Parts: sequence; structure tokens; C-alpha cells
Amino acid sequence: MAPWLTILILVPLVGAVALALLPGKPGSGLPRQFALGVSLLTLVLTIVVAAGFDAGGGFQYVEDHTWIRSFGAHYALGVDGIGLSLVVLTALLAPVVMLASWNDGDALTGAAAGLRPEPRWSSRAFFAWMLALEGLAIGVFAATDLVLFYVFFEATLIPIYFLVAGWGGHDRSRAALKFLIYSLVGGLIMLASVVGLYVQSAKAGPPSYLISDLANLDISTNAGRWLFAGFFIAFAIKAPMFPVHTWLPDTTEQATPGTSVLLVSILDKIGTFGMIRFCLGIFPEASTWATPFVIVLALISIIYGALVAIGQNNISRLIAFTSVSHFGLIVLGIFVMNPQGQVGANLYMFNHGLSTAALFLVTGFLITRRGSALISDFGGVEKVAPVLAGLLLVSGLSSLSLPGLSPFVSEFLVLVGAFKYSAWVAALAVPAIVLAALYILLMYQRTMTGPLREHSASITDLVPREVLAIAPVMVLIVLLGFWPKPLTTVLNPAVDATLSHVGVSPAAPAVDATEGSQQ
Repeated sequence: MAPWLTILILVPLVGAVALALLPGKPGSGLPRQFALGVSLLTLVLTIVVAAGFDAGGGFQYVEDHTWIRSFGAHYALGVDGIGLSLVVLTALLAPVVMLASWNDGDALTGAAAGLRPEPRWSSRAFFAWMLALEGLAIGVFAATDLVLFYVFFEATLIPIYFLVAGWGGHDRSRAALKFLIYSLVGGLIMLASVVGLYVQSAKAGPPSYLISDLANLDISTNAGRWLFAGFFIAFAIKAPMFPVHTWLPDTTEQATPGTSVLLVSILDKIGTFGMIRFCLGIFPEASTWATPFVIVLALISIIYGALVAIGQNNISRLIAFTSVSHFGLIVLGIFVMNPQGQVGANLYMFNHGLSTAALFLVTGFLITRRGSALISDFGGVEKVAPVLAGLLLVSGLSSLSLPGLSPFVSEFLVLVGAFKYSAWVAALAVPAIVLAALYILLMYQRTMTGPLREHSASITDLVPREVLAIAPVMVLIVLLGFWPKPLTTVLNPAVDATLSHVGVSPAAPAVDATEGSQQ
């Protein structure tokens, strides 16, 4: 069998290197066309991989080669349903972002020129870093060796740092540095636990960093809890969760819309993915022990993120705080330790990626046209840009989990799982539904409806390229809202395997693959 996962990693990485070396005149459209072509090729190959995936077959497309024998490190790749869904999300959003960010690597003109200073590097570098980020993110979700995962985990920081620092807003250097510091601190804390696992593994025999070996390692209770804490802190920063979330609104405020999509819709999923793959997979006892504390943090994130979002005047910061709330729901679904919550959390990772990508891109089109991200600078835009207003409405309704749109199924299952865990926990999480309606509908009302304000009159509607970029995301949001079966079919066996390892019987009422609800 062909090494499909290696191919998926290498195509965008080699494409990024080739793009950096590609000849062409400054201002040429060739670099962006090349980058879009590479991302589309990666998407086609990912579809081939997904089509050949057996939902009940466990980890597939497995590759395992000894890498550093003395450490027990392997170049090992493989995907179950959880990893595959995030690889598909990455490959899907990359070309969407490329097309939506067609001119974002260039110097801005007109009203948009006040948003960001002159880029530090060329558009060639802008798209090369995006391709590199796609390849590294696929590597994170496919790695089945802890050292390999850690290498990819840390390497993803490099493209995002340069994308923010090179093409961000006027305070881009500070935002990029804050992001890097938070991420590096989390990575170093996790590294201590990685080293600790090596010590534990060496005690049992030849050391190994394969996740399959670590999952069966006999670790003492105290050691397991300390090692769990190192991983959880790193993943909580990445997710992000309260109180280690403050880097996110600063970063998204300064980043381009496309960079924000790559960061929030893809890279931040590493945090929740890591909680499932490593916290639950390697430290089941410690995960159960920490559940009450984690659920409290998740509930705080849910309510805090929603409340702060309501008070935001900056559109990008508002979306960032909505994500803090949504990630709280994802973490809640993971740690209630039942099939409904777990499937809901995994669905939420995918569906949040779609809805947040739509929000960032549509509002990015709006902000670029006006030259301002402040809600108070808009009004009556639907009168001059009805297509933009319509897409913003659908994106917003998706973010607040309107029935019929894909996030609803995810949020409903998480809340069902929360009710099964504790009625009090669910009761504390449910107000997020009302708060979500407030922050989304207030933002839409203040920007799109009412009298047409003077500075909004010059806003033009979306061009065909922008509509084409956002269309696949919108189609999936509607399609998966009515028919979540393609995702639930893939996720259910992986969720059952995770819960069985933690000690929860998957014989509990399963999630219906057709309806996305309890049977």
C-alpha cells in the first residue's frame, strides 16, 4: 500500500519549498495559483484516503519506521475516525483560505490600507507559509508516535508566527510574540511529561514512544496524574480554555482573516484532539480523576467566553471569544465520558471549524471593504451588499447552532451527554445557547440592518471569487446539519474505542448515525 499519509504531509510541504523557489516577477499571480493548485491536489488525495477508510477498522493507513532507536522514537503514522475527520477538515479549509486570501499577501489599497501596514515579505512567502502549515497540521493529526507528534506540534508554531508577524495589523509583532510565548510555554510543559513518559517506558523494558505502547504502560497513580497535568496544560493553552486563552483574541485581531481560520479552525483543534488522543488514551485513570476540575474549567470557558463576546466592539475579537465558549463545550463533551458527549465533541471539532471559518472569512471581506473592524463603524450594510449580508447571517446562525445547520447536532449531543453526567452541569451549560443568540444577532443587527450609515455606503458586494471561496463551507454546513451520517459513521467506532480504554462501556445507548441523536 502506498504511504498515503506521508504523501498528504509531503505534498503541501514540498509545495511550500517549491513555491519559495518558484521564479516570477513581483506582483505576479503565479505564486497564489501554484499554492491553490497544491492545496487542491492535497484535497483530492485526502478524498481518496477518506473514500478508502473502513469506519470499523481502527487505525488505518499505518506506517511505522524506526526513527531514533535509543529513544524508542518511530516515524509512525495512522488515522482512526477522529484523526481522519480533522485531516479532512484541514485539507478542505486550506484551498478555501487560499482563494479567500487571494490578495491578502499584497499591500492593501483604498479603505483597507488603514487596517494593516506594509507586509514584511512578498505574497509568495505568504502562500508558502500557508502550505507549510497545512502539511504540518496533517502531520499532527496523523502521528501515532509521541515524539513525532511533539515535533509537528511545535513546528506548526513557525508558520503561524510568520503569517501574523509578516502580514498582520499594526500591533502584529506584539500579538505574534504573545502567541509564541504562550505556545512555547505549553510546549515546554508538555515536553517535561514527554521525558517523564520515556522514564516510565524504560522501566518496563525497551523504551517506546508509540501511542499503542504507551496506552498499555503500567504507570503509578501519582506519576500518571503529574504526567497528565503536563499534557493537559499544553492542550488547554492550545484549545484555548479559560484562563490561558488571552493570546487568542489578540492574535485574531491582528491576523488576516485567512490566518485566523487556519489558527482557530484547524490548529486550535490540536488542543482538544490531544486531550482525546493523549490525556484519555495514555492516562485514563488520571483523566477520570481530573474530570470534575476539567468540567468546571469548561463551564467557566463556556459562560465567560459568551459573556465577553457580547461586550466586544471589534468583530475579530468577538469571534475569538465565541470560540473560547465553543471550545469549552467541546472539552465538556470530551470529559463527561459518555458516547453522546464524546461523539458530540468530535462532531463539534469539525463543525466549529466550518462555522468559524465562514464567520472569519465573511467578516474579513466586510472589514477589508470598510477599513475597520469596529461594529460601531457599520450600519445598514445589507442595503448595499445583500449577498455579503446573507452569507454573514447564515454564518452567524451556524455559530449559534440553529437547528438545520451542522453545529446544532454537535451542541445537542454535547448537552445530552452533559445531562447524562449531571443535570446541574447541563443546566449551567445551557445558558450559552441564549448568550450565543445575543452576541451573534446583536452583531448582525448593528452591522447589517438599520439606516445606511455614511461610511457603509461605499461598501461593495462580494465578487464571484469570494462567493466561490465560501460556497463549499456553506454547502457543508447545511448538508451536515440535515445529514450528519458521513461523520458519525466514522466517529462512532473511534469514540467507542476511546471510552472502552477509559473504562466506560460503549454498550450505553449509541449515537444514531443517521439522525445524530440518541436511539
